[in-house]
Amino acid sequence: MFIGIKITTMNFSKKLSDLKQKHLYRSRKTSENAQDTQLVINGKSLINFCSNDYLSLANHPQVKEALKQGVDQYGVGSGSSHLVSGHSRAHHDLEEALADYTGQDRALLFSTGYSANLGIFSALKEELDWVLQDKLNHASLIDANQLIGLPLQRYLHNDIASLEKKAIKQSGSGMIATDTVFSMDGDRAKIDDLQKIGNFSNAFLMQDDAHGFGIFEPNIPENSIYMATLGKAAGTMGAFVAGNEDFIELLIQKSRPYIYTTAISPAICTATLKSLELIKKGEINAKLQANIQFFRNFSSALNLPIEPSSSAIQPLIIGESKTALKISQTLFNQGFYVSAIREPTVPKNTARLRITLSANHTQTQIEQLLTQVKHALQ
Repeated sequence: MFIGIKITTMNFSKKLSDLKQKHLYRSRKTSENAQDTQLVINGKSLINFCSNDYLSLANHPQVKEALKQGVDQYGVGSGSSHLVSGHSRAHHDLEEALADYTGQDRALLFSTGYSANLGIFSALKEELDWVLQDKLNHASLIDANQLIGLPLQRYLHNDIASLEKKAIKQSGSGMIATDTVFSMDGDRAKIDDLQKIGNFSNAFLMQDDAHGFGIFEPNIPENSIYMATLGKAAGTMGAFVAGNEDFIELLIQKSRPYIYTTAISPAICTATLKSLELIKKGEINAKLQANIQFFRNFSSALNLPIEPSSSAIQPLIIGESKTALKISQTLFNQGFYVSAIREPTVPKNTARLRITLSANHTQTQIEQLLTQVKHALQ
């Protein structure tokens, strides 16, 4: 019998109140239509400038038809993990197509990019003595590092000299981990330079290409690790890791998130195969690239302080979270959906509007958005 023990209650009201006072409280908005450049939220029609559906494939007629055909053939769910009964011909075909697209020996599907990153680190736990990460890497890479118990060591963002200075102090086998396109800044890692340091430091190079896959040609040095997600430019869901034969086989044997997670729906794989086919043609990406260039030119003409970026991610640094939220709400009222990104997603005092472009945005929509942003900043 436990006597005099105080019962812990699930009361987090003060913590939640503190988040609200600091303008860091997060809430969800429920859309009422398909993911597209226009969303309906609470009956209000909005031009959507905060989706990661960069190539406008999430609602593409051919991708939707492929999904329907996949459901007809395979049903809805996979029923199990890949190593039990959940690995279908659709999974196998997609892995082969992704390996071919990236120029690697093999590819391995995961349910999410987050679990893929955790899976890579968990499989390499016994192989690594150190890890060096870019300061602005995605949270999943940080969490994966902590999962295997190695110290979190980060070099200055995209700073090769900073990485080199840290790398020469390491001993044993290591890994250099980086986003390929940084999710909140839109800039790109210097993959060739990172690989050179890896070669001299007895280190693997690992890149998380969640925001570049399908938009930029993959740059995957020999004997490096490549992870990309399928829920952004590809418009479906899931993720994959590509690499040499032995590494992929090691993941199958040692990656806990792979071994113990139900496989994604086979129907999703048939839809993704169609997405990949459309990506290879290049026509949709050409539309996106034209929109990026138009956005850069028009924002420059308006003297808007958009950060340098050649990707679909175009950040406008505001500073204070309160101000970023206010501007986001002003744009929402004017019919534009642009999220305010705040700490801890980005460093303190760098709250921003993260404007993301899609292939199906029109130049008129881009002009209208930037004009409203200009007014909101005045």
